[in-house]
Amino acid sequence: MPERTTVIAGLLLAAGAGRRYGRPKALVELDGEPLVRRGVRLLADGGCAPVHVVLGAGADEVPELPGAVPVRHDRWSDGLGSSLRRGLASLPADVPGAVVVLVDQPLLSPVAVRRVREAYTAEAVVVATYAGRPGHPILLCRRTWPLLNRYAVGDRGARDLLRERPELVVEVPCDDVGTPVDVDTPADLLRLRRSAAHEPPG
Repeated sequence: MPERTTVIAGLLLAAGAGRRYGRPKALVELDGEPLVRRGVRLLADGGCAPVHVVLGAGADEVPELPGAVPVRHDRWSDGLGSSLRRGLASLPADVPGAVVVLVDQPLLSPVAVRRVREAYTAEAVVVATYAGRPGHPILLCRRTWPLLNRYAVGDRGARDLLRERPELVVEVPCDDVGTPVDVDTPADLLRLRRSAAHEPPG
């Protein structure tokens, strides 16, 4: 199937303090690369443009992000939902949708980003699934953004929207192109470093 030409933005949520990890996970490195830069590369390689990055805790320590627009969020401590809404609000008015990923899931694949992006419609939320369960990346069409004022609160992003509005959801299986495993602690990162397969297919 030919790739659709609709230009979809990328949104990387990287504002959290990483309390369980002990430092902001945006600054944590895997293979010598900060997770925040890895996330930018993931979205860019998946065909997203522009790419915006929501920064909060440790924002002054984040390295330059070539090819991305940093978005400061002073209320990052309000939770993931607040960061999601801040990031979407920062995007240009002509963007029809945004692929959202989290900075602490470094094994997501550009292939998954492309699959989700190519399934875009103006009426749906497109979500990658793994073993039948929803994960990231997730594509939120602009029509759904106002709904997040209700659903994206505290540390909840779009999860409640997916559950309560299934008629809006299109699922795209991505089991074969990576995994949405979280890096929550240094032990999690060590396991990834010991894995010979931690670079997802591109």
